[in-house]
Amino acid sequence: MQLAAIIVSLVLIAVGVALFGRAIVQIYRFMRLGQSVPAGTRTDNPGQRTLTVAKEFLGHTRMNRWGIVGVAHWFVAVGFFSLLLTIVNAIGQLFKADWMLPIIGEWAPYNVFVEFLGTMTVLGILTLIVIRQLNRPDKPGRKSRFAGSNTGQAYFVETVILIVGVCIFMLHALEGAQHHVDSYEASFFISYPVVSALEGLDVSTLQNLTYFFAGLKIATSFIWMITVALKTDMGVAWHRFLAFPNIWFKRDADGSTTLGELQPMTSGGKPIDWEDPGEDDTFGVSQVEQFSWKGLLDFSTCTECGRCQSQCPAWNTGKPLSPKLLIMSLRDHAHAKAPYLLAGGGKSMEGEEKATAEQLKDVPAAALAEAERPLIGTLEENGVIDPDVLWSCTTCGACVEQCPVDIEHIDHIVDMRRYQVMIESAFPSEAGTMLKNLEKKGNPWGLAKKQRVEWTKEVDFEVPIVGKDVEDLTEVDYLYWVGCAGALEDRAKKTTKAFAELLHIAGVKFAIMGGDEKCTGDSARRLGNEPLFQQLGQENVAMLNMAYGEDDDDPETKKPKSAKKIVATCPHCFNTIANEYPQLGGEFEVIHHTQLLQHLIDEGKLIPVTPVEGLITYHDPCYLGRHNKVYTPPREIMTAVPGLRQQEMHRHKERGFCCGAGGARMWMEERIGKRINTERVDEALSLNPDIVSTACPFCLVMLTDSVNGKKNDGQAKESLQVVDVAQLLLDSVKTPADPAGDEESADAPEPEPVK
Repeated sequence: MQLAAIIVSLVLIAVGVALFGRAIVQIYRFMRLGQSVPAGTRTDNPGQRTLTVAKEFLGHTRMNRWGIVGVAHWFVAVGFFSLLLTIVNAIGQLFKADWMLPIIGEWAPYNVFVEFLGTMTVLGILTLIVIRQLNRPDKPGRKSRFAGSNTGQAYFVETVILIVGVCIFMLHALEGAQHHVDSYEASFFISYPVVSALEGLDVSTLQNLTYFFAGLKIATSFIWMITVALKTDMGVAWHRFLAFPNIWFKRDADGSTTLGELQPMTSGGKPIDWEDPGEDDTFGVSQVEQFSWKGLLDFSTCTECGRCQSQCPAWNTGKPLSPKLLIMSLRDHAHAKAPYLLAGGGKSMEGEEKATAEQLKDVPAAALAEAERPLIGTLEENGVIDPDVLWSCTTCGACVEQCPVDIEHIDHIVDMRRYQVMIESAFPSEAGTMLKNLEKKGNPWGLAKKQRVEWTKEVDFEVPIVGKDVEDLTEVDYLYWVGCAGALEDRAKKTTKAFAELLHIAGVKFAIMGGDEKCTGDSARRLGNEPLFQQLGQENVAMLNMAYGEDDDDPETKKPKSAKKIVATCPHCFNTIANEYPQLGGEFEVIHHTQLLQHLIDEGKLIPVTPVEGLITYHDPCYLGRHNKVYTPPREIMTAVPGLRQQEMHRHKERGFCCGAGGARMWMEERIGKRINTERVDEALSLNPDIVSTACPFCLVMLTDSVNGKKNDGQAKESLQVVDVAQLLLDSVKTPADPAGDEESADAPEPEPVK
């Protein structure tokens, strides 16, 4: 047995190491097929990036949100890397059954570590196996996060980890039996019952058991290595290596989630100059090799865990989009096409074939066939990504928020949309009306700009307009960016008027841009029309910079006379101005209206006194919550309103469920599956609330539409209200009682803006 185990093990080790080394080279060459990225955008602050990797891995910061799953995975992941010396130990035991590692082999702390972590690795993988079985795709079907994953590959990896873990445990126990440890020895505090049982066996049996488990451990480990080396698109295995560089190269060095702003469009690794685009510039992605190398790394890192899928509003309402399946499709396509691309295949910027037939003669037929597939196309067209998949995305960010290996799904989806819109003009027809209105009138509804100020005639106080009532914004505390919906949509206008009145009551000096304000371009950009976003954004930035003025004493630095403070009631405007306008030269301090209202309550400038009775549940807007991490202020405002009883929906905060309006879906008809806003309202109705509140005009419209439909069908009580938190606060602040005798509270710190 010993000789056979040695020969088999050495052969597997040699083959495994050679193939694995070749696989690493293949993956490196594969990543280099992607486009470069702007210099420094993925490599700045290397120390912080390294710290981020360590924190995310050792702290399992994403995985641990899932409770027992995160804990079990932590032991499996840490055990994989920290128990590598047990392979060396097993090789030694093949030649001499009672062999121990030099120096540390008899060191009690090391043996305690192996004993504990080896055992916990076994328990961890058993836990994950049970969880996978309880969530098998054939049982809950579409609701399973494992639906569509490569189940066979997962079973293979789980079996390997379980066998290796058991071997580590048994080899350690056999080590104890052969060295006759004392029953109180700490090194065997878990395995001692097994050690005790083994001590009754003769030396020959103990040696043969050692050869067996050592050989099994080595064979299993290197069969795994050979398998994954031959299949470099096996994400469930390769993620344990690729996750580290994928996290290291993430967008933000500080480790923050890749949400908020979209990245500027690039071509050949350089930002596109929209005033004078290059003749060879590519717009968006139409071939898999046009993704950046970070995109290709993203695709290969996917572990198929399905956390993104389980949270996706499109997938949960019967639509074809699953973020997991989209990434898997791009990965499989990229790897299948790679031999063609590595041989020089593909097209030049001018659309000509780069490789000759002679160069491609050794490329496998499967790779040549894969190269013919369109990246975006229907099943009949043999497309990699179906158009319905592409246009189902609401860019809510749930996928990015949940991904444990930091895949940037939204960026890749928008890059594909950009090509479809800008080059193919292939997008849902309803969105075309929105784009035309933005081009001609500066708002999605196509209304005249004078209508932006009509709401000011419906309040009984003066609303100053820049350039008309105030010279510039240095005369006020805040610019109130009303937004298109807040100025033009009837339901959203109620929020606008309520917020303006609250500012008036609190004595906050503010002004609006009036008719000069244009759409921020959020929907245009997320639909894929980058030039229109650039146009609208640059016009708005120029207008805002002019409205704030510049420091005459220091014209070179162009410092503003006062802080450029902007408050917005629309999270989409808030996100765009705060996070995307800096790309266009607009540096502003932006806060959401709930942040300012909370601050005014804390200062005692707004005092809610009139009770608003009823049970209330709050819907987190995606672009306020996940994209900008503003969760507390709306809830604190509701807490301050007497009479309200708050209850959270099952999906809230980081796991909040989209209303269905983001990603320009506000302007597209929802024809597949259940309406997303209906799914969200059904969740709210399960609590039997009196009020559904939110803090976004898009969410307000979507939720109100669904609630009204439920009322018409008799599925919701007539008294159910859908309101912005500003409306709730105004109802409580407006009271016949005289609060003049109340003492003013100490000044609270101002809300921190998004910069």
